[in-house]
Amino acid sequence: MFQRSKLNSLDEYFLPLNQRNGNKVFFYRFTANNKAVSDFLRKYFDFARKNGVVIDGRIPNADQSNLNYYYEMLGDEFSTDRQFIMQKLKKWLPRMNQVQLEAVGGSLADTLNYLKSQGKNENMLKNAYIKFMCWLYYRFERITSRLGDREVPKIIYCGTMTHYELLLISMLSGAGCDVVFVEPSGDADYLRFDPRSELSELYRTDDGTPFPPDFNLKKIQEEALAEEKMQKILGTPPQYKVNANSWTDVKGLETVLSEISERGGDDRNINTVFCRINGVEDKTGYVNELISFRSAMKSRKRSIVAVNDGIAPPTADEVSKVSRGNYTSPENAVSDLAKNISFGQNPLLGGLMKYEFIKLMLDESKELNLNRLSSMGVYVICCIKRWASKLFNDWNQKNIPCFVLFGVCRNENEALFMKYLSKLPLDVLILNTVVSRKCALSDPSLKEVNYSFSLEGAVFPDENVIVRAGTVAYHAERELDTLMYQDSGIYRNYQYSKATSIVLETMFEEIEILWDQELKFRPNFSTDDNEVKMPVIFSKISGVKDGAKDKKAKAYWSYIKSLMTPETIVWDSMQRRPLNTRSVNYSNQNPVKQYATMFFKNGVLQRSTIKQHPCYKYKVLRPELQEHILDKLQLLIDSKIIKGTFENGTEYSIISAVLNMSDDIVRKLQNFDFTKKNPKLIYINTTDKEITFDDAVVLEFLSLAGFDVLFFVPTGYNNIEVYYAYPIISEHQAGEYIYDLRVPDFSHISANAHRSWRDRLFRRGV
Repeated sequence: MFQRSKLNSLDEYFLPLNQRNGNKVFFYRFTANNKAVSDFLRKYFDFARKNGVVIDGRIPNADQSNLNYYYEMLGDEFSTDRQFIMQKLKKWLPRMNQVQLEAVGGSLADTLNYLKSQGKNENMLKNAYIKFMCWLYYRFERITSRLGDREVPKIIYCGTMTHYELLLISMLSGAGCDVVFVEPSGDADYLRFDPRSELSELYRTDDGTPFPPDFNLKKIQEEALAEEKMQKILGTPPQYKVNANSWTDVKGLETVLSEISERGGDDRNINTVFCRINGVEDKTGYVNELISFRSAMKSRKRSIVAVNDGIAPPTADEVSKVSRGNYTSPENAVSDLAKNISFGQNPLLGGLMKYEFIKLMLDESKELNLNRLSSMGVYVICCIKRWASKLFNDWNQKNIPCFVLFGVCRNENEALFMKYLSKLPLDVLILNTVVSRKCALSDPSLKEVNYSFSLEGAVFPDENVIVRAGTVAYHAERELDTLMYQDSGIYRNYQYSKATSIVLETMFEEIEILWDQELKFRPNFSTDDNEVKMPVIFSKISGVKDGAKDKKAKAYWSYIKSLMTPETIVWDSMQRRPLNTRSVNYSNQNPVKQYATMFFKNGVLQRSTIKQHPCYKYKVLRPELQEHILDKLQLLIDSKIIKGTFENGTEYSIISAVLNMSDDIVRKLQNFDFTKKNPKLIYINTTDKEITFDDAVVLEFLSLAGFDVLFFVPTGYNNIEVYYAYPIISEHQAGEYIYDLRVPDFSHISANAHRSWRDRLFRRGV
């Protein structure tokens, strides 16, 4: 008989019998998973598949044909006597030798006698005996003849064992099998049969998480087959193995400067650095620190490539040099694209570059569709071709280069390229000097070093770059600036470059109160993740208060006059002057319209094309405001607020309307500080005429951009909403509908006439 033993490590499961210091086998239950357990289960499953038995769910009971064959071979006799059982086993499982027969027969006899001691009658014992015999023949015959071999037979069971299944597998364990029992539903069911864990051991891990309820061995098999498939695609593993950060505690530039010979490693293992440093330790000395770092790298004859302000996208010429075809699967795409990677100066290094590209892209293929995968693969190939010669021309294991990204990864393409570089034999360094700036790269092997100070406007120094460094006084002023304007409720002029509108649902009476308030004092204002949430008004006021008493609507016009702040634009629809004209002398010609199809492709604004085009009039605006305008234009299209968007070219009409707004609107936007008073527009329509398409587009765009927009419609007609795909305007019924009103000359209207003498006395609403 074999002795169930305790593990010191999971690897002991794979030791041959002659290295186990005796007849030791292992029977462990697994209720929690982590990376070590997952790797072990995959390896153990592969062993069991080749030299053992895999049970996923339950051991199937014998069917009628199985039972007929049993009775034909062994008859109907039954006894719990050991010799009787061994005699029947010898006939039933003829490939077992005498030692194996004694081990299995003895275990089976002991189990039946155990059941007898538990009160089972003769008929129940016979049924159990037949069940065990059929299971041994139909499910475990392939391992019974291997019991006691140098390679210990393996059983892996996933599911919830019955009492009889546990007894049989315990018998086989005692006869010389290793057993792994995976319990996705936990250990409670098992402990009903073996409350003191006498038949097996529970594997305990500190960082494990429970298996998902639907976990099964099929998933392990799929992973194993996928791994085999990947190995075929990857081909022969490279001679070199890169170990990023695993050799030391990375501390920043000083670790990059460490001598390669001091990092350990050998002819196969190359120890590298993959690090992102956020912020700076000393503002005044930072530039000098970078200059010293560059000089030290040069003195060590280590190549260095530094890129400022992000990685430039591949040019059309670079993309054209990448050979590619039409692909039907990720494997096909990645294998074919990898043919573009070679490095003639060092074929072994070229092999590593190709191997790691395939491995990385196949991993990414789990999250990407085929087109996106192919596009990102071309991007990575273009970038590595761009810098391969500079990085690796003089490469050897004692003189590895360094790639420095000064800034952050701005998108997933840049992040993927940096991740790819980290798999190659070079140091990879990301220097993010602005703490609040977000980097798109996230990777388990990336080491982060964090400092509390930010340094704006710096670049990585090079012979061809003009270096700028701030004085102590300059940095002191910036620190004071940070203290004053960060999380204090006080905001620096134009402190934020990104903003999102939140349309307020208000009562009619609240509009006059909120209208002239700074945004930061309005409800729901916030500054989260370096972005302003701007509470804006987007409402329609229908009817006229006390219209029957005031046929000339003097109080009505007075109310509108009271809302005419310096930030307010007033439009009268009767003037028939659309909001998207750019000059006082209105012309029906929109200079943007004929080029709109160039500006929007595959659902995305072509920003660089727009900004470089002669008809683009906003290039004089603040750069961050231009981005704000284009962000909200993209949002307006994506939201499909305007009826017909993505039908019959409506999106191009939207683009031409927004890119041709009137000068007075554009100037209000240029002056707009997202934390202060926002620009406003009052649109008056006293007729039955519907709003124009361009007006509807621009007014909704302005709401998204941060304007307050008020529609005054004394008729109550539904002539404002006609181009909106769903209700977006809050409507307030102010009073009786009045028709045929003419918009007065507001220079002759008092802003206080609508207020009662009590309001004027106590200055309510002022």
